[in-house]
Amino acid sequence: MANFPSKVKIVEVGPRDGLQNENARIWTATKVELFDRLSACGLTTIEASSFVSPKWIPQLSDAEDVYTSITRKPGVSYPALVPNLQGLERALKVGVEEIAVFTAASETFNQRNINASIKESIERFEPVMSAASEAGVRVRGYVSCVLGCPYEGKVSVETVASVARDLLQLGCYEVSLGDTVGMGTPGAARSMLERVVKEVPMDQLGLHFHDTRGQALANLYACLEMGAHIIDSAVAGLGGCPYANGATGNVATEDVLYMLHGMGIETGVDLERLLEAGRFISAALNRAPASKLGRIGKL
Repeated sequence: MANFPSKVKIVEVGPRDGLQNENARIWTATKVELFDRLSACGLTTIEASSFVSPKWIPQLSDAEDVYTSITRKPGVSYPALVPNLQGLERALKVGVEEIAVFTAASETFNQRNINASIKESIERFEPVMSAASEAGVRVRGYVSCVLGCPYEGKVSVETVASVARDLLQLGCYEVSLGDTVGMGTPGAARSMLERVVKEVPMDQLGLHFHDTRGQALANLYACLEMGAHIIDSAVAGLGGCPYANGATGNVATEDVLYMLHGMGIETGVDLERLLEAGRFISAALNRAPASKLGRIGKL
């Protein structure tokens, strides 16, 4: 029997996960305006940037400038991704109050992405978690490749559950489960979540699904039936993954909202304003929005 939630929290990841894979330069002022437009939509969490080496993600080399220029709205969280203590120190200097750490459920993907095994990546987080705790900074955890890996193919749900549990035990307040290359189908998504929820409470699990094969909304629906109520998505369907060839954008926030609102599920997000933000960043990138709703241009 379906157990749909009455309300869903949307974690907007467009400004970070969405823009990090763009080749053309995006001006800092454009990113800042995107933030301010998103902040006006009613979103409560907007992922700001990533304090990684500019060598690896040059598109986000202006993380400090972006963070100090956005207009922070009361009640809105602006988390940033950090890979290590150096990244955390940079984030703290500009007033970041929430960070995210990231690993994967695939050994090969982890080696390609952060040059570490899954076990090593968890161990690397320990000093970051300790320093974040001392600074009063909350930490969210990301697990990539929960429904498949571009190098290994199928990924064990046991591994996904184990990694999610390790992040929770490490001190993450929430764990986001990422279908990084959009390999999942509804049945696989349900089976994965059924296993993970035995280790991590549903209230502390987010879903971060990419739409590479057009399955993201169906996968989310299957998980919503189980009571999942935290969804990561990107305005205008922005995104990809610099370490996974063929990975297209995150599921579009506009399309997720349209589905949720049509089901009578609250989000607190103004869909019209969100569509405007999607049109703005798509025009800046000189292309049409990747969202279905953005392409037809109306509700």
